Amino acid sequence: MGKSKVQLKKCDRVCISVPAATAIRAALLIQRWYRQYVARLEMRRRCTWNIFQSIEYAGEQDQIKLYNFFGFLMDHFTPASSERNLICHIFRKNEICRDIDWERYFCYRSIEVPDSYTGPHLTFPMTFCGVSKLVEAFKHKQQLHARYVLQLLGETWRLLRILPNINQVSACHTKEITICGDLHGHLEDLLLIFYKNGLPSSDKPYVFNGDYVDRGKNSLEILLILFGFLLVYPNDVHLNRGNHEDHIVNLRYGFTKEVLGKYRVHGKKILKLLQKIFSWLPLATVIDQKVLIVHGGISDTTDLDTIGRVDRHKYVSALKAPKHHAVNGSTTQTMNRNREANLPEEGRRRVYSMNHCSSASAYRYNLQHRSLHSQSISSHLNCSVEEELKMRRRMAGFDQSYRKLSQSDSDSDPESGETTETDEHQWKQIVDMLWSDPMAQNGCVPNEVRGGGCYWGPDVTEEVLGRHNLQLLIRSHECKQEGYEFCHNRRVLTIFSASNYYEVGSNRGAYIRMGSDLVPHFIQYQASRTCMELTLRQSVGWTERSALRALREQLFVHKSDLISAFQEFDPHNTGKISLRNWASATEKVLNLGLPWRVLRPQLVNRTQYGMVDYQQWIRELSITEPKLEVSDNSILETMYKNHSNLETIFRIIDTDHSGLISFEEFHQTWKLLSTHLKMEISDKAIADLAQSIDFNKDGSIDINEFMEAFRLVDLSAHS
Repeated sequence: MGKSKVQLKKCDRVCISVPAATAIRAALLIQRWYRQYVARLEMRRRCTWNIFQSIEYAGEQDQIKLYNFFGFLMDHFTPASSERNLICHIFRKNEICRDIDWERYFCYRSIEVPDSYTGPHLTFPMTFCGVSKLVEAFKHKQQLHARYVLQLLGETWRLLRILPNINQVSACHTKEITICGDLHGHLEDLLLIFYKNGLPSSDKPYVFNGDYVDRGKNSLEILLILFGFLLVYPNDVHLNRGNHEDHIVNLRYGFTKEVLGKYRVHGKKILKLLQKIFSWLPLATVIDQKVLIVHGGISDTTDLDTIGRVDRHKYVSALKAPKHHAVNGSTTQTMNRNREANLPEEGRRRVYSMNHCSSASAYRYNLQHRSLHSQSISSHLNCSVEEELKMRRRMAGFDQSYRKLSQSDSDSDPESGETTETDEHQWKQIVDMLWSDPMAQNGCVPNEVRGGGCYWGPDVTEEVLGRHNLQLLIRSHECKQEGYEFCHNRRVLTIFSASNYYEVGSNRGAYIRMGSDLVPHFIQYQASRTCMELTLRQSVGWTERSALRALREQLFVHKSDLISAFQEFDPHNTGKISLRNWASATEKVLNLGLPWRVLRPQLVNRTQYGMVDYQQWIRELSITEPKLEVSDNSILETMYKNHSNLETIFRIIDTDHSGLISFEEFHQTWKLLSTHLKMEISDKAIADLAQSIDFNKDGSIDINEFMEAFRLVDLSAHS
């Protein structure tokens, strides 16, 4: 019996050990599978992110190119030319010069508030109770009456004029400072921040770091809330200027359209006053002389002493490059070689991430293709205007040398006034602060992705912070998947407060709390309930589908260029090319810096023996377009490809902001666009298009209806 018991115990031990080993192996397999699963999801998420970001930055560069083209017309066309007359008003920064005239122009007292108005009634001076009611009203989608909007903006303008360029803030043991990044019209994010963190007060100071407007639907509501708190707590609420606080940028990214849609009668005055306010927003905030907060970043020439002395209100648009006057003063010779119609496509830097490593030779190449402001190059200094024009017409894109420029006073005509090296240096300082991004490599090079500002490296961070005895730079300007990101040995911190920026689930928002120890603490969130209910896989899938729809639209509008590029790799006209050649040709046309071979399974349904039937692929892009009777189909392709540029030109030409343009204005719009693109569009084709979209035959075209009618539809999204 004893022996049997011993044998039984040994058997038990054997029986137990076998399942344990199997369980361990199973656990390892599950762990390995899960890690691979998460890695695949992360790879898909990063690809999705790169698609969104590449398309976004390409749009920003296109906007700067278009504005530079307008500047080129202003510099080189005669004052009587029709093209110049169409756009000259956007270069006259302020139609009214003296402050007393501004007071009279924006007077709100003549505007009656009807008894039927159910929104909030404001009283001035503003109180905490009044701003709280305003927040509640906007939360319930009420609209503030135009009288109160103008009155609040007028009070804000008066306050901003006495603020310094750089706000000085002090942290103490009793209260933490809250720092918020880009909001971009996402009112739900601002309301969530206030819910989680508390409303601004003397015990709850805030710093908002620019880009309050554009892209979202509630930019004006965000401004009114922030301006209201600024009026109540001018020592505890601090607003920095961002690159989107610029009326030229607003023409493309929605804020102009938003204001005019909400206030049809008084929208023009509101926009004009906001244009003035944006130019008076402070440029930076410093906490305890140790933490610098700016919207974009710095460059190797950043000097806070210079920034502190800038007449910031002169730069109503930071995109307006100053003009360089001849040294002898006899004639005004424009040295701005960057007022061009197009940047060369190869100049746009590949976007795998903003810290993507590239070779030193690539950076040396980029130095020759700077974008918004440029260094002098002696070989071009003696070129006449006529020679310059001839040279530019011969080139696929205009000259890209970095030039030294200078700015005329914002309240004067752009053709008048003397400029100095001081003006030129100050303008560059502002551009760098509003538009720049950090990079992983040492040095300072032009920001080819956005088209303005620079990329600066960790060595520049160390030098600038060390020179000003600072320990941390906080900036915004870039959407981050987690809402924040450190770089440059944790000396630079990016904070972004608009969650779901590209699509629901695309990114978290975040804000910073900072106490007297000046250590940043992060609070992350997502404002969408839909996103909270999604699993990681569902969230990635949702955003991936949205990104691919946007990418397919880009592919569709470039289909003619793509076919031409594919045919270069298909000399025998077989209709098929290799996957490698497909990826190479697609990148050459779109120039988005995307991993096309990785994206191929999501974009190309079928391949045979590693070959892509590109003709069939073009036909299978699930995009539909309106069918209009026009004599020249190329005008339709131009319309799709330059949709945003065309809308921007429309809104510039629509000087009375009526939303309507005449057939003649429509014709002038297309002529401007065709000049910008260096292509011929016949008068008959433009006339045919105008006739076909004038649905009510009243001789005018509704801008919003026209742009909506030509919006591409992805059929796969509705299947």
